[in-house]
Amino acid sequence: MTQTGVQALPPFEVGRLAGAVLDAVNSVLVGKREALEMVLAGILAGGHVLLEDLPGLGKTLTARSFAQALGLDFRRLQFTPDLLPADVTGSFLYDQRKGDFAFRAGPVFTNMLLADEINRTPPKTQSALLEAMQEKQVSVEGVTYRLDPPFHVLATANPIEYEGTYPLPEAQLDRFMLRVSFGYPTAEEEWEVMRRRMSRRQEESQIAPVVDARTLQVMQAALESVTVEDSIGRYIVSLAAATREHNAVLVGSSPRGSLALLLLARARAAMAGRDYVVPEDVKDVAVPALAHRITLRPEMWLRQVNPAFVVQEVLSAVPAPASGALPTYARHD
Repeated sequence: MTQTGVQALPPFEVGRLAGAVLDAVNSVLVGKREALEMVLAGILAGGHVLLEDLPGLGKTLTARSFAQALGLDFRRLQFTPDLLPADVTGSFLYDQRKGDFAFRAGPVFTNMLLADEINRTPPKTQSALLEAMQEKQVSVEGVTYRLDPPFHVLATANPIEYEGTYPLPEAQLDRFMLRVSFGYPTAEEEWEVMRRRMSRRQEESQIAPVVDARTLQVMQAALESVTVEDSIGRYIVSLAAATREHNAVLVGSSPRGSLALLLLARARAAMAGRDYVVPEDVKDVAVPALAHRITLRPEMWLRQVNPAFVVQEVLSAVPAPASGALPTYARHD
């Protein structure tokens, strides 16, 4: 039993359920298993996921499919240039019957919020999500409302070079545990998409729930029992620190990036049925967890240097540990 009163599952059971969820989502989304695993790892780690890619590559379908497979209450909010913060959080409206103002909750009051095309709305509205994402609460006119767990934001974004988009501020990007891109499908995958569409004879596809909100919380609680040996913890710190010292970087990863690496590595271990983290878990999630937290020097943009390339260089330069020692936080006198 955890401190929150949620009974934790053994890691092998988390791995089995995670595999079943991924299989269900893959029944709708063709291929992209590795990217989908990253999205699920972010959810299991209790974080929020930014899906950044070109239009039409399945970002919205991914969010809806995970909500269905996880049995979560789901709401979709289309971000547009005229969207107001109150349209996200909710507002007070005058109730004529009661003669008083009553709070009408906004779409953020859900288990999984799809913030569709989040970079098409101005920063003022984007920032309306900051408190909800970090503190799991919403403040409206001095009154604070807690969001029921689990709460996750899956945001989609088009590349900023597209007309009519607003770059996400660094503070907002830092709230996303990881950023995932799908890329174009192969010819065989694209044909499979068409074949499945013709087979089901309708546009919409439905996924039966594999778990429910309570089970997801139990799976998330299981991550606290996944062991992280000291050398791996220090390896995570070294990776984040190396991004700050790279000669192409203006601002490197924040400590929140180190925590994201830790939590995502635990999630990857649990998804593999292990109760301990290995260096490969950290390496697998390093680019999605760190690349969006790096600000390159202006001249690097002219050379078309990608932040993901910087993280790959850091991974190559920082030696990975090889140790089986007991972590110090797990020792008992």
